Amino acid sequence: MSLTERLNQDMKQAMKDKDKQTLSVIRMVKASIQNEAIKLGSDNLTEDEELSVLTKELKQRKDSLHEFEEAGRDDLVEKLKDELKVLQAYMPKQLTEEELENIVLDTIKEVNASSKQEMGKVMSAIMPKVKGKADGSKVNELVQKHLS
Repeated sequence: MSLTERLNQDMKQAMKDKDKQTLSVIRMVKASIQNEAIKLGSDNLTEDEELSVLTKELKQRKDSLHEFEEAGRDDLVEKLKDELKVLQAYMPKQLTEEELENIVLDTIKEVNASSKQEMGKVMSAIMPKVKGKADGSKVNELVQKHLS
């Protein structure tokens, strides 16, 4: 089942359950997916493109959450945490620290990187492998650790 089909199904269920929070998040994600499809000039997005949209939505909320926590806006922090929970349900299973570290080490060997100057080469080889399954900042941190 594609992400769009799953969103439609969950949206109907949220309407039946009168779950306004979940319904709102699903509608926002669906709108983002539709906007991306229009931007790309196609009717349907590939699974990879849908995942990119979902990742972008998740990242925006995490950034906002950080800003609201610093500003002491507890009311908005709770709302965003709830939205993050809904979005996480649609993301692929996240890699464990150990799995991610193994991928980083394997990729460093693949591209024969030995210094921090080659970090861009390593990152561009890793990111397609872990797309949607790991946070980019965590990957970056591990690559730096192993290249130093």
